[in-house]
Amino acid sequence: MNKDLKEQIVDLVTPDLEKVEQALEENLSPHLDLVKQIASHLLFSGGKRLRPLLFIHAARMCGYKGTNEVLFSIIFEFLHAATLLHDDVVDGADMRRGRPAAHTCWPAPQVVLTGDFLLARALDIAAGTKEPRVISVIAKITRDMSQGEIDQLAQKGRKDLTEDQYLDIIERKTAVLIQGACQCAAILAKVSRQKENALKSFGFHLGMAFQMADDLLDYTATAEQLGKNPGADMREGKLTLPLIYSLARACPKDRKWMENLMANPDVDPSQFKKLQEKLVALNAIAYTRAIARTHVDNAKKSLEIYDSSLSKSVLTLIADYAVYRKI
Repeated sequence: MNKDLKEQIVDLVTPDLEKVEQALEENLSPHLDLVKQIASHLLFSGGKRLRPLLFIHAARMCGYKGTNEVLFSIIFEFLHAATLLHDDVVDGADMRRGRPAAHTCWPAPQVVLTGDFLLARALDIAAGTKEPRVISVIAKITRDMSQGEIDQLAQKGRKDLTEDQYLDIIERKTAVLIQGACQCAAILAKVSRQKENALKSFGFHLGMAFQMADDLLDYTATAEQLGKNPGADMREGKLTLPLIYSLARACPKDRKWMENLMANPDVDPSQFKKLQEKLVALNAIAYTRAIARTHVDNAKKSLEIYDSSLSKSVLTLIADYAVYRKI
């Protein structure tokens, strides 16, 4: 199913993806070649372009009459790339998308400032929409994402993080950007508030499902599929839903073993395999996937207010892919 869904989506969006790549290249436009090198290292390293595609097809589904949906879509890719550059520095991550993280190739201060440049570039392009509400949504996105990352950093290493606390973190860390891309498309298309709220709901549920799927992949995918070592979240002291659920249901002996494993940044492959087996046995993988699927179902229900169209089909396929994907 994963391959079929991915192929269906790619068949439908290839022309848009090509235009997004061109727009990213043309609108990066830094004055310093160093900034371009650092930004390009991440921007053109094989990202899915999920957020631009969501914006483009949400705008078209809403009947957007302008011609700038591709240009405005890259606002959300620049924002996403900026946060990844910052996050990798904060987390001390070694790899991103199968390549060395930018801060391992250039000094961290230069990488952080390049992230700042991308944030500013996103705002430059957003100003071109001439829609104050779009600027307001983007300001909220950056505020919420910053606070989500700060909260996650503050909770780092905690073994008693609750499911509700986890959900709050991933909403601000991931869902708000996907939600904002969908909402801004509705604002630009000038649809009713009812339809705007429906797209906002779609983006929220899709974002939650997408992050849960990412967290699942950290325990179920291979290093080759992930482009980094699996179990990175645990090694960085971050509790995600599979581990939270398991810790709450493990016997005292297994819980103690898992807590000791979490405290060890150098978990060997045999220990990690044993952890994966415990997550399966404790039903944590199935539980996380079920919650993600519920969010996908809610996302698709949110689109019922819209008439059938090619773009609506693309959004629906992306929602399904969010939870069924392997990479």
